Amino acid sequence: MMPRKPRIALMAIPEVAASTLYGMYDVLASAGRDWAGLVEGRAAESALDPRVVSLRGTGPMVIANGVHIVPDDGADTIPDVVCVPEVAVAPDTVLTDSHRAEIDWLRHCYHAGAIVATACSGAMILAETGLLNGEEATTHWAYCDALARYPGVRVFPHRALVVSGTGGRLIMAGGGTSWEDLTLYLIARLVSVEEAIHVAKLFLIDWHDVGQLPFAALARSCQVEDAVIARCQGWAAEHYDQPSPVAAMIRLAEMPERSFHRRFKQATGLAPIEYVHTLRLEEAKQLLESGNEPIEAVAQEVGYEDAAFFGRLFRRKIGMTPTQYRKRFRGLRLALEEPAH
Repeated sequence: MMPRKPRIALMAIPEVAASTLYGMYDVLASAGRDWAGLVEGRAAESALDPRVVSLRGTGPMVIANGVHIVPDDGADTIPDVVCVPEVAVAPDTVLTDSHRAEIDWLRHCYHAGAIVATACSGAMILAETGLLNGEEATTHWAYCDALARYPGVRVFPHRALVVSGTGGRLIMAGGGTSWEDLTLYLIARLVSVEEAIHVAKLFLIDWHDVGQLPFAALARSCQVEDAVIARCQGWAAEHYDQPSPVAAMIRLAEMPERSFHRRFKQATGLAPIEYVHTLRLEEAKQLLESGNEPIEAVAQEVGYEDAAFFGRLFRRKIGMTPTQYRKRFRGLRLALEEPAH
């Protein structure tokens, strides 16, 4: 019997933007599914079960900017996680009466064991529940003063993510596109850090300035129809670090060198040596993300004796140096692996 997927309720209220609500939905739904399909060439289901939930009925409703939506569910069951994506009101707006149903439900879900998470100004509704009394918190910079006026709430404006409450079940992300950070954290916590990194790469989260090159992985399991070349692909996936791998594949294919090069490129779209470089660089990226070995050691581990050549190749193919890549993605992994404070 398959384990039940964690259910995540994304709260639909009149003041939430569709881009935030459904952006969170799409990123959460991607976990466990899209990397497997796009990179590994295998069908897989989402590891999470996001739902758009409304306490104002499940019929059509109008949210921010006049967008019409239809929620998936009401508040009939307690989810594993409740998310308040945002509440686009003036910072000094009193929410006690206008959002009474949401405030009561958040409190009920939390006491029933659910995680309550907010992005941006969504922390203002969480503060109304009283659950933040005596706790650390964060929100969009424009709402920090208003949030600090709630009794006992200790606001940290400069933190991107704050985890508070019993069992770390109160989670708040800061402003702007902080919902992206929140979704990555939830994926890391509910699925795995590795899957959160996969999703970050697929959606280019937090690294838009460097383009897609650092995220472009070779789908190693996508074998071609040519059985001989497919056998060489399989060999290369296991032996890319060996000296002269192209010559070894030619011997394995048992065909003339020129014929092998032509047939390999026809089948894969890459010259044999480019294919090997791609495999090596993908492994190097994993090593840079997860370890602290010197760049020279990483180069040797994936098959390059000349570390300088490795560095030039890495920069040309990935768009940044190995050191720059490690700084970006090692930091993401550590941030997701360590609890936020």
